[in-house]
Amino acid sequence: MIVISAASGALGRLVVDRLRDRAEVVAAVRDPGRAPAGVEVRRGDYDDPASLRAAFEGADRLLLISSPELDPARRIGQHLAAITAAVEVGVGAVAYTSFLDADTVPTGMTEAHHATEQAILRSGLPYTLLRHPFYGEAFVPEVSDGELTGSTGGRGLNTAFRTDLAEAAANVLTGEGHLGRAYDFTGPLWSHPGVAEALGVPYREVPDAGPGPMSWLNARVRAGDLERQTPDLERVLGRPAESMVSRLLSGGTAKPR
Repeated sequence: MIVISAASGALGRLVVDRLRDRAEVVAAVRDPGRAPAGVEVRRGDYDDPASLRAAFEGADRLLLISSPELDPARRIGQHLAAITAAVEVGVGAVAYTSFLDADTVPTGMTEAHHATEQAILRSGLPYTLLRHPFYGEAFVPEVSDGELTGSTGGRGLNTAFRTDLAEAAANVLTGEGHLGRAYDFTGPLWSHPGVAEALGVPYREVPDAGPGPMSWLNARVRAGDLERQTPDLERVLGRPAESMVSRLLSGGTAKPR
């Protein structure tokens, strides 16, 4: 039996969809009313350790999807509660959706992921660490007035789509040879000028709109921080991961405004 935590979220639902015909699946969710249809549902609230123990009972494999909580201290507490529950009920193995560089960077946006990875290693549970890049869905370029603009300096982005990351998680949960491994998942490298060329529209670099999350992300892209590439995602998928250009050309649209 495979238990998927946070199964009502976007990634969790995709994983459940890819597993429902391959294994016995249990969706662990904070609110059972929002659970995916067609599988067993158990209440599993990261803030309620007793519910986590009940949700994880009998699991051969657990996919621990990281909490959406933004406060690192609270997020770490939630993850530690889930790991403790998994140990207490004897979960066979855990796969955790971490983030790139969580193994080496213990601060900032990887702080909670780093602490969680370390807790999993200390727990003694058989494990697989799935380090994700930024989701491609959040970075789909927009064409406005016949042109594509950006503030990335033309540098590359290694984003990956949730659909591929969900399939990779399903493969890890049902396959052999993944325990004790840490995968650094990256999608095919793409850039805003490259997308513009593929779409046949001009590209224009523009200044950041102002302080905020996207400005911070754009600065990271301009510094080349999102250009890291590994073969891990393609290997786990057994095929190339979907690229941003192929998503747009196949009907993902470039969001004309």
